[in-house]
Amino acid sequence: MSDPFVGVARVAEHVASVRLLRPPHNYFSTEMISEIADALEELDNDDSCRVVILCAEGKNFCAGADFSGSAPTSSTQDLYRAAIRLFRTRKPIVAAIQGAAIGGGLGVALAADFRVVSPEARFSANFARLGFHQGFGLSVTLPRLVGQQRAAELLYTGRRVNGEEAVSMGLADHIVPHEGLEERTLMCAIEIAGSAPLAVESIRATLRGNLADQIAAATDHEMAEQLRLRRTNDFAEGAQAMAERRTPRFDRS
Repeated sequence: MSDPFVGVARVAEHVASVRLLRPPHNYFSTEMISEIADALEELDNDDSCRVVILCAEGKNFCAGADFSGSAPTSSTQDLYRAAIRLFRTRKPIVAAIQGAAIGGGLGVALAADFRVVSPEARFSANFARLGFHQGFGLSVTLPRLVGQQRAAELLYTGRRVNGEEAVSMGLADHIVPHEGLEERTLMCAIEIAGSAPLAVESIRATLRGNLADQIAAATDHEMAEQLRLRRTNDFAEGAQAMAERRTPRFDRS
C-alpha cells in the first residue's frame, strides 16, 4: 500500500486535525481529496470531535496541481465527487495556511469555515494563467467570501495574494507569525469547541444553506468547461509554461 495522503490525530479535547502528508508542496490530487473527505466523514461520526483543524506538513499548504509529472490517472468526475463529499460534512473546519494555496489548493482552503494564515501565505486562483477554467467549486466559494467583483479580478488575473492582503479582503480570518500558526489555529478551534456542539452544527447548516448543492452544480459546469479548454493550444501552452517556470504565450486557439 502507498503511504497515506492525510493523517488524523486528536490534538485537544473535542478537536481533531486532518493533516496533508505530501510535503513540501502537498500537490492537489483526487487521492488526497478523497482521503480528506474520508477523514471528515469519519469525524462526523465521532461525537467526541466537535471541530476539525485542516493543516499540512511542509513549506506549502497545497501548491495546486503538479505539472512536472505524468498525467493524472483519475478523472475530473472522480475528483469532484470527492469534493462534494467534503462539502457535505457537518463539523466546522479551521484551516492553517502556510505558504502556497494555489489553484485546487485554494479550493481546498476555501472549503474550511475559517482560515488562519502566516504572512508568507500565498493565495492564487491561477487557472486563467494556465488557459483553464477554475474548479473545485471556486465559482461559488470565492465570490461568497470576497464578493463578485474581487473574485472576478482574482480569477481573470491569477495574481497572488499574501497573508496580510488575504485578511484585508476577507479571504482569511487571522494572521500570525509562521511559528505561531498552528497554536493560533488550535486556539480558534478550542474556542468553537467550547460552544454547544449540536447548536454549532445547526448554526453552521443554516449559514451554509444549500452550499453543497451549489458546489455540485458548479462543479458540473466547471468540469465541462475544463474538459473543453483542456483540448486547446492555450491550455497546452499554459501547462508547459508552468512546468518550465516561464511566462505563457497564448494565441487564442
